[in-house]
Amino acid sequence: MLAGAGVGDTVPGLATPPAMPIPPLPAIRRRRLAALLLAAPLAAARTARAQPSGADWPQRAVKLLVGFPGGSTPDRVARVASEGLAHAWGQAVVVENRPGAAGNLAAAAVAQARDEHTLGIVINGNLTTARLLNPRLPFDPARDFTLLSLLSTAPLVLVAPAGAPGGAAWFAAARQAAGQWNYGSVGIGSVGHLGMELLQDRAGFSASHVPYNGNPAVLTALIAGQVQAALVPPGLALPMVQAGRLRAVGLTGGRSVLAPDVAPLAEVGVRMDELEVWVALVGPAGLSAGAQQRLALDVPAVLRAPVARQRLFDAGWQAQATSPEALRQRVQRESRLLASIIQRRGLRAE
Repeated sequence: MLAGAGVGDTVPGLATPPAMPIPPLPAIRRRRLAALLLAAPLAAARTARAQPSGADWPQRAVKLLVGFPGGSTPDRVARVASEGLAHAWGQAVVVENRPGAAGNLAAAAVAQARDEHTLGIVINGNLTTARLLNPRLPFDPARDFTLLSLLSTAPLVLVAPAGAPGGAAWFAAARQAAGQWNYGSVGIGSVGHLGMELLQDRAGFSASHVPYNGNPAVLTALIAGQVQAALVPPGLALPMVQAGRLRAVGLTGGRSVLAPDVAPLAEVGVRMDELEVWVALVGPAGLSAGAQQRLALDVPAVLRAPVARQRLFDAGWQAQATSPEALRQRVQRESRLLASIIQRRGLRAE
């Protein structure tokens, strides 16, 4: 085509070729084409029925799998969410506890679900570090889940025995201890464990890890002076601090309404802005667009409700809904951050 000529333009000086007749299709091909044209709407209708729209989902009770026992933080978040969603949907939302392997047993069950009505409540580690710590896990967090929304977040409080110094003086004492101190966590690969390893790197001290079966046991060990530090959610740490049984050295992240009297660690010279604990909602990979649309509308609405926000706040958590993309970005950032610690320390799940 000459410059300046558009599709369908006639170029001056050139003869227009005669139109060529289109030969008729053989009868057998006409019948096949007609059959295809008739079948296409039927196939589209079947697809639409298989993939419910947002208005049509859920079509029955929804199961919410939680990888921790009743009364645990993920369980409490799940029950707040389930009550609000059941009211919004007019369908039962059943919380089913499947504790074990730091939540990975329930996460694996969600990854393997194929019924459009099974969702999961997960914590940081299930999506960020589980596969790094145990490559033999039966699921891949990057491939086997539909990320739906964050549900709640909290900073971590660096706590020490009541007689320990506070603020910058605590870090000076930790350096002077020259590796003689211990710290507690709920196990290898937990946020409390990896966070303390990151804190040692950034603050220039060393301490030995002692795993315990749950944060209550960690706090008991701190009170008894068996360990000298731990990173613990504020809902568990602050009652002990307020009773004078423990000292709060500082807070990960910035200032928080969950711990208004505790200074961020950045204010005493150690930046730990990116470290939080959180709970999120996921579904199996391939969750229908209709289900995702309904959840994207209803989860934020549930978490905006004053009663839900207050219940989470009373448990030491801030309600926080996000888009799937924001949750994906958080998972990727935290995975990169903690992968460096796991690799440097050569950590593996027990």
